[in-house]
This record gives sequence, C-alpha cells and structure tokens, in this order.
Amino acid sequence: MTSYVARRLIQTALVLFALSFVTYALMGLMPGDPLDIACQANPQCTPDNLEEMKRNLGLDRPVFVRYVEWFGNILQGDFGYSRTYQKPVMEILLPRLWNTFMLGLVALLVSLCVALPLGVWASLRAGTRTDYTINFLAFIGISMPSFWLGLVLVIIFAVWLNWFPASGVETVGVEMGSMWAEVTDRLKYLVLPVASLSAQTIASWIRFTRASMIETMRNDYIRTATAKGLARRDVVRMHGFRNALIPVVTVIAVSFSFLFSGAVITETVFSYQGVGKLMFDSIMGNDFNVAMCAFIISCVAVLVMNLIADIAYAYLDPRISYK
Repeated sequence: MTSYVARRLIQTALVLFALSFVTYALMGLMPGDPLDIACQANPQCTPDNLEEMKRNLGLDRPVFVRYVEWFGNILQGDFGYSRTYQKPVMEILLPRLWNTFMLGLVALLVSLCVALPLGVWASLRAGTRTDYTINFLAFIGISMPSFWLGLVLVIIFAVWLNWFPASGVETVGVEMGSMWAEVTDRLKYLVLPVASLSAQTIASWIRFTRASMIETMRNDYIRTATAKGLARRDVVRMHGFRNALIPVVTVIAVSFSFLFSGAVITETVFSYQGVGKLMFDSIMGNDFNVAMCAFIISCVAVLVMNLIADIAYAYLDPRISYK
C-alpha cells in the first residue's frame, strides 16, 4: 500500500504540473491584458512604452520560462498579489476556502444522508410503486439546471416567503452575542445554496446506489448468506451495502471534490463568497494570480479525493490489494 500511495502521489504531482502549465498558457492568451487596457486608457502611452512595461515585468519572455518562475514562487509559499483587491492572494483566498469548505461539507452530509438510504430502499423494492416514485423524483433532480433551481429557491423562499436570505454568507453589521448565534446566522445563509447544490448530487447518487445495490444483491454470495439463515437486514448491511458501495465511492469522491472546489454557478447565483465565485470574478477581471491559485486548489482537491477513493476500495473490499 505504501508503494502504491507513493506512486500515486508522484502521478498526482505530474498531472498537477501539466494542468497548471496548460491553464497558465491559456490565461496568457485571454483577451483584455491589463497592460493593454492601462495603455489604451492613457493617451500618452505609445506602443514603445507598452513594450518597455512588458519587458520590465518579464512578460516578453517565453511562456514556459514565466511559468517555471511562477510555479517556483508557489512552492516557496509566494502566491503573488491580487491586482483587483490590492492584497496578497492568500489573504483573499483563505476566507473563501473556509466558506467553500463549509458549503461543500454541509452539502455532502445532506446528500449522503438522503441519497444512500433512498437508493438502498428503492433497490430493495425494485419494480414497486416506491421504486418508481423515487426514480421519478431522481430524474426530476437530474434534469433541473442548478442555476434555474437556485433562482426558483430565491424567488420562493427569499422573496415570497422571506424565510431565508437571498445572498451572502453572514449578516453584515450585526454583532452576535454568542457562538450559537453566529452558527445559526451562518446556517441561515447556507440553506438555499446547499439545497441548490445538493439536488442534482442527491438525484445522481440515488441512481448509482440503486443500480449498484440491485446488481450486488443478485450475486451468489448474497444467496449463500441468505441460505445460511442470516437475517435480511444483516445480509443487506454486511454483504450487500458494503460491496455495493465500491463503485459508488468513486462517484462520491469526484462529487465531493467538485463541491469542495466550489460550484461556480451556485456561488454566483447566491453571491456566496467562496472559491468558485472568486475564480469567476478573477477571470472576468483579468486577475490571473487569484484565478490560477484558485484553480490549483481545485485541481488538488479533485486529485486527492480520487486517491482517497482508490484507498477506500481496499478497505471496502478485502479482495483488492495494492502491491
């Protein structure tokens, strides 16, 4: 297992290096270069002045040379400076990371608590009215665009009913008297984004769990366990559900990395100050340092969760061995 993890970490580093280089090169090709915009806004700026500014900043060098220097600074803990916010990148990124982590964690817990029991329940009653109803609701959830669902939730629960705030992370300008008041206030702002973010996740996980459980419950060892006299709930829990989780783990790992790295659409619709919205705003504002660092963190989340999923396979199925 140790050698396997070491190999995967090396592969992860190589993939991260390749992805970051391609993204860095594409960022440089985007229209709206800040220096060009600044030069166009100044009538006294000439093409020679523009070339001199690029030369002073090292922008006239090849892309790979600039990337190596930038990546070397990242490894040393220097994430650069934000042109838009006029602050070091990490001062902006760390609070957004915490907000996205809270959003992703709550959405993950809600999705797991709803999707897995419903998926198992539907599989054990395959072909019945209960199964058809759960499948129908799952298809509705998969079919709904997240931005549309977010707007509908805002209209119903924020505008009409006025139960929850339409946007933001916490109440601004109000002093909280206790930690419980702060937690309650934050949870109030999480309800609608979590509902919007979890809908498609719950629907897809229900479908995967149901299909995996139906396939698992048809295996010979399930019939053998039943013939040995084990109770139905023990057969489902000890033999069925654990083996059915193996393919589901991959889906959950990829989905969690998506939740953690920031759902751009959900955070933008609700103006939730997370990594996804920060990345969107930075790209639109040509703040490439912030956008690249947010992208790197998103890539790391995806790669790490894939590694955790592979390790979880060996725990869920002792027949799997990494040597």
